[in-house]
Amino acid sequence: MKKALCLILICALLTGCAASPGSASNKPPVSDNSAAAVPEDAIADAVPGDSGEDTVPKGSSAFTVSDGRDRPSVSGTLQVVNGKLCGENGKPVMLRGVSANGLPMCESFINETLFSELSRDLGVNVFRIPVYTWGVGVVGYCTGGNQENVKQKVRDGVEYAERTDMYAIVDWHILQDGDPNIYIEEAKAFFAEMAETFKDHTNVIYEICNEPNGVEWKDIKRYAEEIIPLIRNLDPDSVIIVGTPEWSQRLDEAAADPLDYPNIMYTLHFYAASHKEELRSVARAASQNGLPVFVTEYGVTASSGGFPRDLEEADRWIDFLEQEGISYCMWSFSKAPEACASIVSTCPKTKGFTPEDYNQTGQWLIETLKKRH
Repeated sequence: MKKALCLILICALLTGCAASPGSASNKPPVSDNSAAAVPEDAIADAVPGDSGEDTVPKGSSAFTVSDGRDRPSVSGTLQVVNGKLCGENGKPVMLRGVSANGLPMCESFINETLFSELSRDLGVNVFRIPVYTWGVGVVGYCTGGNQENVKQKVRDGVEYAERTDMYAIVDWHILQDGDPNIYIEEAKAFFAEMAETFKDHTNVIYEICNEPNGVEWKDIKRYAEEIIPLIRNLDPDSVIIVGTPEWSQRLDEAAADPLDYPNIMYTLHFYAASHKEELRSVARAASQNGLPVFVTEYGVTASSGGFPRDLEEADRWIDFLEQEGISYCMWSFSKAPEACASIVSTCPKTKGFTPEDYNQTGQWLIETLKKRH
């Protein structure tokens, strides 16, 4: 940040975009490396430039991608079989993708041109759309945010993903609020509307609580037992992902007392510079004992979202996920001023990215996606 005024303006525009990575600022310290340094990329998505409006007209021709990856045109409606995410034919699938930084802070990234580029050029087959439940000003869906605008962006994102042959994760992004039961009535209304809207789509996955924290599994389970039937009443075949305690790291607790519904998966989140073999051991045990696991968010940095990056440890994590057949999305495809973001923060674009627009995180992402299919 260059000057105090710049900082104030950016914070006013983005609020949690710069200070609230998906697994970041509110987590307990994990090591001396977990404190966020000043990011190498100094200015967030508020840099003047591309407005994010589509050059591809809405309603333009959809396309399919034949690249050997698991896509809606190939795998159809997803299901969970014997602890693994599978396609309509019952064969295991692998989803490899990215997460936006969150609505509404980075809504300019919800554009059809970008989705087309991610799908065709980078090989992404799943895009995660986070809806922050709590936040200051316009950020929190449940705390004064523009709910109609956020829901429209979710609808747009799912449509763009469908038209570009990708799956979409609709993410109820619990973070600072910790306990998903705090806004359970809002969650019920949101997911009832989303399930009614998307009941005939084959590309939608519901993530009903991103990172519960400061709350026990029994409380998360109680919440899930109210939300899941509501979704299933409208969208009976959907895959639903449920967060686990301690910022979605305690798969062991979910494995000890799983939910009694079909097509349920459980969330694991990690940040490579903070979470290493100890957490992998928990994930390995859960996966090999039949718990369906989905990494809806991971980063190559510290859990704060800041430096350091640990790309070697990130490679170890990806190797593990590939071996176990666990799908994953990286946090974040954005230009937020944090090391876990993929795009240089001074880049004025929201589509049409070229190699020089990617920082080290983004370059690692591109190489990882290239060699995994």
